[in-house]
Formats: sequence, structure tokens, C-alpha cells
Amino acid sequence: METLIFDCDGVLVDSEIVAEATLVQQLGQLLPDIPEDVALRQALGMTTAAILAQLERQSMHRLPADALERIDGAIEARLAEELSAVEGVAETLARIELPLAIVSNSRRRRVLASLAVTGLDARLGEVPLFTADEVERPKPAPDLYLLAARRLGRAPGDCLVVEDSVSGVTAAHAAGMTVIGFTGASHIEAGHAERLHQAGAWRVLPAMHGLEALIQQWREQRRTGAKVATNETNEENPR
Repeated sequence: METLIFDCDGVLVDSEIVAEATLVQQLGQLLPDIPEDVALRQALGMTTAAILAQLERQSMHRLPADALERIDGAIEARLAEELSAVEGVAETLARIELPLAIVSNSRRRRVLASLAVTGLDARLGEVPLFTADEVERPKPAPDLYLLAARRLGRAPGDCLVVEDSVSGVTAAHAAGMTVIGFTGASHIEAGHAERLHQAGAWRVLPAMHGLEALIQQWREQRRTGAKVATNETNEENPR
């Protein structure tokens, strides 16, 4: 059965801009020798624990034992006050009839809180949710997507994924799924679409209201037996 899988942060909720700003603020105090642009480049799509481990290796400073909880707590506090859904996502979700799931590199409690704060839990509160705390190797490894496929009882080829990060696209593509790269959130910088293509995105979607057309295109290609090619340009995508 064909299934549509969403990442959460940067796809369903416009959280990355808030999380990145909070991370930079906290790291300015904890790892002051790490430039802001370095921290931001490594943040997108990775777990907070992976980001901290990688940045600490590049720093002359050591993080305190409670750094992860401190930073995640600060991020979650800001998200509770400032978070909004990605533009157009609620309306798009209301029209999609495919079975849905969420696969996120965030912790389960953050995803559930994000859905509740934005009101997306009205549509997504009961869909299967798979989070980074369920696997030893989260994205960019394919493990979390493979876990989702097994538990959903789906072949990876029956899954269409929407991801905003190179890490997420890499993970879903490696799992054998077709991936739409999403660039419609507020944290996306110039050149990101090409990076998503290079990571294995089949199409790149600049705004959520174009998702239904891409779903239909994917399903038609599957029905006619046409190969869903990766890295195909998206200049002709319907808007």
C-alpha cells in the first residue's frame, strides 16, 4: 500500500529557524570558538546530540554534562511560544487520502508537542510516529526509515517521503524510498534545492500546495511501470 511519510521539523512545522537561533545562542556560551555559520551548517536535519558531539570535536572547549538537556530544553521552551505550522500544510493534509506517517530525528516528546502547539495533531495525532530515540543510528543513516517500513508493513518502494534536509533525504533515499525535497520553510538558504537533488531527491518542492500534484505524478509513474528517476530537475513542477 502506498504511504506518504513526512519529516516533522522544517516540513510540517516551521521549527528549524527557531531551533537554529537557540542553538547558536547556547553554543556561543558553551563553545565560543565555533563560528555561527559552522554551527548552522551542521545543525540541519541532525539530532541535537549528534550536532553537539561533532561541534565539540572541533572546539578547544568541552561541553558540560547537562549540555544536551539544557539546549533541548531551551529549544522546546521557545518552540512552545513561537512555533507555527509550515504555510499551507494544514490545507494540504486535509486533501490527502494516502495513509500517512511521520519519521523525525527529533525526540518523540518534541514532535508531539509541536503537533499540539500548531494544531496539526487534529489531522496527525493518530498517525504512526517514528523518532530518533528508537534507533541507534538516526538520520542520515537509513535505519529509522527502514524501521518505519517494517512496522508499517510497507515495502520501501511503496513509500513517498517529504524531507527538508540533506540528512533526511540521504536517509530515505538509502532506505529505497522516493524522496521529495522540501524548500518551503523559513530556514532554507540559497542553493539548498541543488543539495537536496544531489542527496537523492526525486523532485524538489518549493511550497506545500504543490505536493498533491507530485503525489499524483509519482502514483501515475508507478502504475505505468515507469522508473521514478532521482535527481530529475523540478523546473516544470506545478505550483
